[in-house]
Amino acid sequence: MARTRIPKPRLACEISPNGVIAARAKSDGSRLDVHTWRKLERDLVRPSLTPGNIADPTTLTQTIEGALSAVAGRKRDVIAVLPDAAVRVLLLDFDTLPDKAAEADPIVRFRLRKSVPFDADHAALSFQSYRKDGSVRVLAAVCPREVLTEYESAIRGAGYEPGIVLPSMLAALSAIEAERPTLLVKLDGNYVSIAIAQSNEVVFYRTLDILPGRSGTDIANEVYPSIVFFEDNYSAKIERIFLISSSNTEELAQALHEQTGIRAENLDCGIDAGESLSGDSLPKSALAGVAGVLTHA
Repeated sequence: MARTRIPKPRLACEISPNGVIAARAKSDGSRLDVHTWRKLERDLVRPSLTPGNIADPTTLTQTIEGALSAVAGRKRDVIAVLPDAAVRVLLLDFDTLPDKAAEADPIVRFRLRKSVPFDADHAALSFQSYRKDGSVRVLAAVCPREVLTEYESAIRGAGYEPGIVLPSMLAALSAIEAERPTLLVKLDGNYVSIAIAQSNEVVFYRTLDILPGRSGTDIANEVYPSIVFFEDNYSAKIERIFLISSSNTEELAQALHEQTGIRAENLDCGIDAGESLSGDSLPKSALAGVAGVLTHA
């Protein structure tokens, strides 16, 4: 769903509480060429909107270096994919907004002051705007500067430059076409991210904390109010559900099917993972973030 016309790196690195994924795209960007996975110790990465996300920066840097060196070749520019819980994503509506990003930036930041629990004026901010029904809709991703620095420093310490940075769910959204109302549910550590898109536009986005050990049925019960909100406010029904996780999602898929009548699928459709350089297997859906940013223009 994300579109860009500027040249982008052929390398991507996703950092999550569970591990680090590094991948390289084919030269034509048509598919992943190779990828690898490095597991992290529990609580080494604890994503949040407050500083202290990385308990052991040295170990994370070494893990990133090992993963990227396996796939990078001579490349050093990388797309960094961060945990969703470290970035706040919001949908904002404006009556009007300047077309130039530099002029729109302070207006968006002013609106964010009452919407985020940190200093919006000095945070890292990226946004896309488009006109809809006589107003302007903005999809904004904002991250406390200190939090972003933690992740960027870990990547730079490994010898690579994070030229593009975005949260995991927005990266994964790039991997699908969503003309019909589509729900994505992403499990990562102790949180779940929920996004709903239709007509290839994100119309709902939320990240929730979940307690360790919650069952698939419990998680489905956390997701269901978002489905109801969308269907009530947009007078439309969810038609597709995709799941993204590095762990088993059968119970969650069954619970969502019982609630909605829709058979949830793992988001591995259209993902050509290329060669795995890891000893441990990784579900294709876990590669949705790196595949989305590397193989979709």
